[in-house]
Amino acid sequence: MEKDGAAGRERSYRKAEHRRAEILSRAIELFAERGVGASLRAIGAAIGVSHAALRYYFSSRDELLVEVYRAHERLEHADPPPEDISAVAVMERSARRNRAIPGLVELYATLSTDALQGAQHPLTQEFVRDRFRAVREHLAERVRAGQRAGAIAADIDPADAASLVIAASDGLQLQWLLDPEAVDVRRALALLERLLPPGEPPA
Repeated sequence: MEKDGAAGRERSYRKAEHRRAEILSRAIELFAERGVGASLRAIGAAIGVSHAALRYYFSSRDELLVEVYRAHERLEHADPPPEDISAVAVMERSARRNRAIPGLVELYATLSTDALQGAQHPLTQEFVRDRFRAVREHLAERVRAGQRAGAIAADIDPADAASLVIAASDGLQLQWLLDPEAVDVRRALALLERLLPPGEPPA
């Protein structure tokens, strides 16, 4: 009896996980095509899921938005950038991918805006803050590698350079989202690469 009960709970858990993944997949498609919905109820209606069912798997709109973006990032991480490219090139590569899915750029902008209202969106604030920290550290290591190779001046602080690259990439993508014909994100980021002063070549 106990084994049957455990097996039943396991089947129920797997079924719930499958259903949650299915809802998440539909939400990703929705956001990629149309941008972010105004409310959890509106999102549920758009993907054909009742509000009660959506609330069962995602307790809030914030949780759903964060999980959609995490899923998007997992796909990116499955194809990581080459080890030998610069911090700017990493962000340029990401921006190139994002160009094909403007709805997810809008999602990122929504998360960033919500994160500034920490009292109303604590989950989102924590996610965005932690993501910035991780991306800064990743890009800072790319800057250090560039300094060791003599491609970037040694007196540039890697963390400051990483913050600048993130700010440029995020700001350019927001401008592109609002006026795609006027802003070329890749070209502008390539210009930023040229503005970083080179260092001494390694001995």
